[in-house]
Amino acid sequence: MNAEIDISNVILKTERLTLRPWRQTDLNDFYAYASVDGVGQMAGWKPHENVEESAYRLNKFIAEKRTFALDLNGKCIGSLGVELYNEERFPEFADKKCRQIGFVLSKDYWGQGLMPEAVKAVVGYLFNDVGLDVILCSHYVWNKRSQRVQEKCGFKKYALSKHETKFGTVEDSQENVLTKEVWLSEIRGK
Repeated sequence: MNAEIDISNVILKTERLTLRPWRQTDLNDFYAYASVDGVGQMAGWKPHENVEESAYRLNKFIAEKRTFALDLNGKCIGSLGVELYNEERFPEFADKKCRQIGFVLSKDYWGQGLMPEAVKAVVGYLFNDVGLDVILCSHYVWNKRSQRVQEKCGFKKYALSKHETKFGTVEDSQENVLTKEVWLSEIRGK
């Protein structure tokens, strides 16, 4: 089942990043990366066409209290959301506390290991502080960057599905899971 989540007072620190709630003052940083071609498509959405579109999404991030801003030296360079997972698609988790994560990173910072660093911090928070049993994460089968991040963070292949994007295509999606047991025994110690 989907566990309750509220990150409005949560700040996580990694070696290079601060993961924190979004603020209105982050709008220009958000628009700067969300408007770049090739960024949003990796997660199923079109580049933001104007700052008003980014402002709308930013307000949702703040109101929903489940999306971290990835702050690198005072600049927001990405987001990591703790989303609802599809309980009907995965009834086997009905007796487990679960959530799904999704992430986006500014193209300027791809390939530097920042997203695995952020995901590992959020996974630790979700298992240790929130008490989740299972975390789901998915990627389009063609999105090798996201696949690699998830592999580095211990997620295991679980199921294939179809996902309709916000721009009207239907993509094959690899659903992956990480259980608390696997994380405790295989991942956390690394």
